Amino acid sequence: MSTTNYPTPAQENQPKPSQSAKYKNIAIGVLSAGILGLGAYTMVDKNKNSETIQQQQSQIAKAGDEKSDLQASFDASLARLDSMTTENTNLNNKLNSTVAENKSEIRRLKNEIRSILNNKKASTAELARAKKLIEELNEKIAGLEADVARLTTENETLNNDKVVLTQEKEKLTQDLTATTEVKQQLEKKVDVASTLNASNIAITPIDVRRNGKEKVNSKAKKVDKLMVSFDVTNRIAQNGTTDVYVVVIAPDGTPISSGAETFATREDGDKSYTARLPIEIETAKKKNVEFAFAPGSKFAQGNYKIMIYQNGFLIGEGVRELKKGGLFS
Repeated sequence: MSTTNYPTPAQENQPKPSQSAKYKNIAIGVLSAGILGLGAYTMVDKNKNSETIQQQQSQIAKAGDEKSDLQASFDASLARLDSMTTENTNLNNKLNSTVAENKSEIRRLKNEIRSILNNKKASTAELARAKKLIEELNEKIAGLEADVARLTTENETLNNDKVVLTQEKEKLTQDLTATTEVKQQLEKKVDVASTLNASNIAITPIDVRRNGKEKVNSKAKKVDKLMVSFDVTNRIAQNGTTDVYVVVIAPDGTPISSGAETFATREDGDKSYTARLPIEIETAKKKNVEFAFAPGSKFAQGNYKIMIYQNGFLIGEGVRELKKGGLFS
């Protein structure tokens, strides 16, 4: 078989394409390429738009989550703040004073945070601002919590001190009561012990003659007065003036009174007295007392009883009998 470059009779007989057909084919090729390119671009653009939408949706979701977190954090901060103002009634005055110092700043922070969180279209920058404000608010609250803890500790200390002081006061009151009772008992004992003792009681009936001379006489109708003499002493009585009361009982048993005045006794109540004798005493020194008694009329026959009182106690007594006179006496 031979090869040659010359056309065969069959090839020579086929018709050649026209010039317009060539241009048409080129145009179709270009258009097809353009359509393919446009489709590819559209697909790429669509993919990019999908990615952008997904990113935006992700950002929106993230912003929503962040806003929710900020709201929760803000609510927690408000709860902490509220709990401090109602936690302890005993601390309210001090705590309110502490809160008042930060009240204006806290109100400003709360209002600005609430304004941002209530804004449905809050931007990322605004949410970041809210987060920073919440942190600042939490710092304020932390400071208040520290104050509350300190005040609580101080309050507990004060309560403990109060309990101790109350116990000490009760003990002191008991001790004082006991001491007062002991003191009163001692004073009573001293008071009783300082009562004078009367001794050497002498009752002498005196007949006063016309010439002024006095003579002892036991005949009732001859007696003009009774001279009463006695000694008083006490080893612990303080120096000073004291009153000695003398009660004279007539033979018929009635006291002879000098008036309507009375004195108080420790056992028999108030008594009328015949004579009140102010006397000066010295500690542990004997003092002699004398006084004269006349009834204002003739003495009656019988026993005259002399009762001596001091400090409410009967400290001595004596009896003197006046006899009936004879025919020629």
